Amino acid sequence: MTAATGRTARRVGTAPDPALLDPAERIGVDELRALQLERLRWTLRHAYENVPHYRAAFDAAGVHPDDCRSLADLARFPTTSKADLRENYPFGMFAVPREQVRRLHASSGTTGRPTVVGYTERDLRTWAMVMARSIRAAGGRAGDVLHNAYGYGLFTGGLGAHYGAEELGCTVVPVSGGMTPRQVQLITDFRPRVFMGTPSYVLALVDEFERQGLDPRASSLEIGIFGAEPWTEQMRQEIEDRLDLDAVDIYGLSEVMGPGVAQECVETKDGLHVWEDLFLPEVIDPLTGEVLPEGEQGELVFTSLTKEAMPVVRYRTRDLTRLLPGTARPGMRRMEKITGRTDDMIILRGVNLFPTQVEEVVLRTPGLSPHFRLVLTTRGRLDHLTVEVEARPDCPPERRGPAAAEVAQGVQDTVGTSLDVVVVDPETLPRSVGKLQRLSDRRERT
Repeated sequence: MTAATGRTARRVGTAPDPALLDPAERIGVDELRALQLERLRWTLRHAYENVPHYRAAFDAAGVHPDDCRSLADLARFPTTSKADLRENYPFGMFAVPREQVRRLHASSGTTGRPTVVGYTERDLRTWAMVMARSIRAAGGRAGDVLHNAYGYGLFTGGLGAHYGAEELGCTVVPVSGGMTPRQVQLITDFRPRVFMGTPSYVLALVDEFERQGLDPRASSLEIGIFGAEPWTEQMRQEIEDRLDLDAVDIYGLSEVMGPGVAQECVETKDGLHVWEDLFLPEVIDPLTGEVLPEGEQGELVFTSLTKEAMPVVRYRTRDLTRLLPGTARPGMRRMEKITGRTDDMIILRGVNLFPTQVEEVVLRTPGLSPHFRLVLTTRGRLDHLTVEVEARPDCPPERRGPAAAEVAQGVQDTVGTSLDVVVVDPETLPRSVGKLQRLSDRRERT
């Protein structure tokens, strides 16, 4: 059964019930643009007057908040990077006294100092509201049992989903990541309708269902809300086929708010509607910084419009996408599913390659599972890439060689670079319970 048949067909193509939408979801474009400009001007003043970094950056660029008389004027202001946040560690980017901050979140800091974000009481209410809106757009409803497998703690995913689900009126099962056999038991016993977690982890969960002799398609789950890592349409198909649910995308990042910045609507599954009453998106050329027209692919940039504790002005996400007109929520623009990140890109013998491009080929190759990793090594003076991918349990040994050859040829045809493919036994590659790390860099350093 495909995603277009059975239970998964009931919601796609149906119009949203206007009675369920909040006023911002029904807003017209002209009214929205006026609201954005009002809130943008407040944000620029708030950042300039209260954050030394922004005052210095605006002054260096020769702009002042009063120079913003239209939304197009935002392009005159400097961008903000993750490095800026790290240089102002821990609280230098806050625009309110630390005593007014009710919660702190932070990145893992595995590549340097962590990036720290703060929330006032009002910020937390806004976050819960926008997450409730996102879960509802995905098909969740008050009274649903929601199984939350996002990690709790300094990572924003777990608590962001948790408070949004409670705001909507759901019954939350705060499982977090890991203990996969126990998660299967809880899903079987508690019968949740909604699942939230990373797409790679839910596939590990499906494997555990099958390992226990249970049919994952017979579970109570009807909606899966997946984010925190790029995933392809092929991955959506795999999840929907194996779990018989609607798999929809959610987007966010801690520096801008957390999950809930944009959400794919279950009625259309055609990209993520950005909640533009709260977050103003731009797409820029990642090399020149030039703002690109709607419809052109580039790096996603966000400006927060209501955040008190830590406003962000033109924050460079490093995520690659394009902006499109709204559909299920006509007043809000959509962003295409993230195809990759500028910092995830592998340059292999002069060719740009993203893990999602390999994923597309792997998932359409019979006999191969979605579990794979990319191993980057050095051969002579050149970088070399090997794809290690697990066989499915029912894949006969004689199928492995041809499957590997198909993946190598598929990548050569679509990307234009050669690589090695090794098919390994099922359940031999590491599983992720949080954000998936596809790349293992084992290159020699000189």
